[in-house]
Amino acid sequence: MSIATLSRFTVPLATDSSASAQGLLMPKLKYRFRVTFNGFGVSAATTELTKQIAEAGRPEVTFEKKTVDVYNSKIQYAGKWTWSAISIKIRDDVTGAVSKLVGEQNQKQMDFFEQSSAASAGDYKFTMVVEMLDGGNGANVPTVLETWECYGCFVEKTTYDTLAYNTADPVQITLSIQPDNCVQTGATAGFGVPGSPRNPGTSMTVGSKKA
Repeated sequence: MSIATLSRFTVPLATDSSASAQGLLMPKLKYRFRVTFNGFGVSAATTELTKQIAEAGRPEVTFEKKTVDVYNSKIQYAGKWTWSAISIKIRDDVTGAVSKLVGEQNQKQMDFFEQSSAASAGDYKFTMVVEMLDGGNGANVPTVLETWECYGCFVEKTTYDTLAYNTADPVQITLSIQPDNCVQTGATAGFGVPGSPRNPGTSMTVGSKKA
């Protein structure tokens, strides 16, 4: 039985006859992800944070729009950029491991009892890595489809979930994490930068065309 008809489920592309007969590519799925932390809190292991994460955002970058007034018109160009805070929702476990780690990180940023802050931002900043996976598990080590490495992170806001008698939902802790810089890597060459070939897995800074 011919399955050629399955290649018709996409938009025909008149500029590329070979691509017009190609089926749709498998999309990345929202629930296949992993978030890891390095330097978060003071405890040696942060694996409980990774296991208890319920929802994670991906980086968002905004460029300032600058305008140059010229004869009869205006010209725009991109100015400085800003990485927005990333929201991470974590289930608060019964052992207190998650809330302990979150408390440690907040205490690193500010000693609330002594009312004393860290000497420099480098004393409390951490690295966060958000990875999108292909669904492999156990013996089938998952393939990382996309990686966001977030550097110079600190917790901008911590929201401890409300309590209520009329629900059995798990209690969560929501962190708003502010990075200084984010670097994106992918599993295939040329990832993220059209026209700029790369070796698989090499890193790139968003917006840069330099290798």
